[in-house]
Amino acid sequence: MAANPKSGKKLRVTLLKSPYGTGKSHMATVRGLGLRRRHHTVELEDTSAVRGMINKVAYMVKCEEV
Repeated sequence: MAANPKSGKKLRVTLLKSPYGTGKSHMATVRGLGLRRRHHTVELEDTSAVRGMINKVAYMVKCEEV
């Protein structure tokens, strides 16, 4: 279910749990999404790469379509 990058859809991602205490790859994924601290929210393009990163750390983030 790859989204078309030119569709203009955005995702609002909020970090709910701290990544500390998780593996290095999960910390790097959270950082790659642009999230810095708990309750920090970013808006990202709806691409398959971003969706994969969100799925990896789904237990730490909240995602909603904008």
